[in-house]
Amino acid sequence: MAFRGKEMMKKLVKKVGAETLTPELKEKLKACVPDSKVVMGRAKRGLYAGRHIQYGNRVSEDGGNKSRRCWKPNVQEKRLFSYIFDRHIKVKVTTHALRCIDKAGGIDEYLLKTPHQKMDTEMGLFWKTKVEQRYAELGQMEVAFFTPEDEAKFEQGFKDLNIAKKEARREARKEARRKMYGGEEKGEEEASIEAAGSESHQDDHGWLEANA
Repeated sequence: MAFRGKEMMKKLVKKVGAETLTPELKEKLKACVPDSKVVMGRAKRGLYAGRHIQYGNRVSEDGGNKSRRCWKPNVQEKRLFSYIFDRHIKVKVTTHALRCIDKAGGIDEYLLKTPHQKMDTEMGLFWKTKVEQRYAELGQMEVAFFTPEDEAKFEQGFKDLNIAKKEARREARKEARRKMYGGEEKGEEEASIEAAGSESHQDDHGWLEANA
């Protein structure tokens, strides 16, 4: 299936956002998106890393007869974690693309290191543009550094907060069990039984001393 580069460019700008797209990145996209390119339809919805349908001949062993056949890429649906977006990206990838992603060190690094010319799919160009745009936004943010003492205080504060949350959950569970099983009534009954048992024990002990 053939598609025009202008239509692809319009879709990318619409998805990414024309307001937030920098002029440098827009010019880079225009230079890399070809005027026309033949890509199979489903390759536009995933990361294929240059793997597409290949055509050839099937040759029989006996007579050497040839018949046309095709080889389709091994496509799998995966959930890849993006650290820059702090979420999983559900995408269809080939096994070759998975090896490239592992070699690069993650989906973010793969999208940044791979040039636009090799991103011959609409989804690949879209996510590459999003990642570059996000890195540009992070580069303009101010970074604050803390001393080791402040970091230790922050860690201790988080630990104390977790302990307090655990204690609150434990007390809430105890209260829920008390209300569900009637813990207060049961406690009063047990106290009365223990008091009666102690009185009977004292009576028995007095009887034994009198008879002795």
